[in-house]
Amino acid sequence: MKTIAIVARPKKDEATQLAKAILERYPDREFLLQPHVAEPLGRPAVSDEELSRRAELVVVLGGDGTLIYGARMLKGRPVPIIGVNLGSLGFMTETPVADAFATLDAVLTGRGQVDSRMKLSCRLFRGDALILDDEVLNDVVINKSALARVTDYETWLDGAYVANYRADGVIFSTPTGSTAYSLSAGGPIIHPSIDCVVVTPICPHALTQRPIVVPGDQLVRVKLTSDVRDVFLTIDGQAGQALQQGDRIEVQRSLNRVMLVRNPQLDYFAILRQKLRWGERGPGA
Repeated sequence: MKTIAIVARPKKDEATQLAKAILERYPDREFLLQPHVAEPLGRPAVSDEELSRRAELVVVLGGDGTLIYGARMLKGRPVPIIGVNLGSLGFMTETPVADAFATLDAVLTGRGQVDSRMKLSCRLFRGDALILDDEVLNDVVINKSALARVTDYETWLDGAYVANYRADGVIFSTPTGSTAYSLSAGGPIIHPSIDCVVVTPICPHALTQRPIVVPGDQLVRVKLTSDVRDVFLTIDGQAGQALQQGDRIEVQRSLNRVMLVRNPQLDYFAILRQKLRWGERGPGA
């Protein structure tokens, strides 16, 4: 891996200093730097397109949102991603700053451990026109604004009718994204090694409409049947599209995957215990 991309959270001095240290530690490597990283270091910058095309390894300096941005930038290329967390422990940015160089050394010498994470493809149709075609690592969210009324979402799985969700919205989550918005809406936690889709209604009108888990290789299709405004489709929290009555959204496992470098000192359940504070006792317990 001779060509390394650094994707960093903007306006974060710690990210700039760590990027500088990485460049100095590996002078024999070529680095692809975003403009906000390159400028304070006096180095040449590259476009996102060039970074996506040429990177052989991506080092993310930030949190889970920055990692999702970096994964989207790769456009499906199976490039390993090291997530160095600069804040509280992330679900995907597993490597603390103190372990950044040890993890980089391991990957560059062929000793790194990589998890293959499932992605979803998402297509939005309006009539016969394809309006949006994208991929997600975390989730596809259909949601209304605060003042819009409850909406109807007619849902099918591989041609079989599932239900009409009358709700504030619906979340379609990967296992990786099951600990994000879906979890806060009452969805289950899914181990990232399992290929499936979590369908979670948001504040459903019928409380018996609970989250379901469906096979990742089957096509989930949703049609917006209500005549309402201010309903939006959001992709990984980073791209959005206003919806109209009759719009159809199709969600299915993508052929592409995201390759995340693991922290060998921290397994998945250790992350859950730390992030979700499992087993903690309250004051006076």
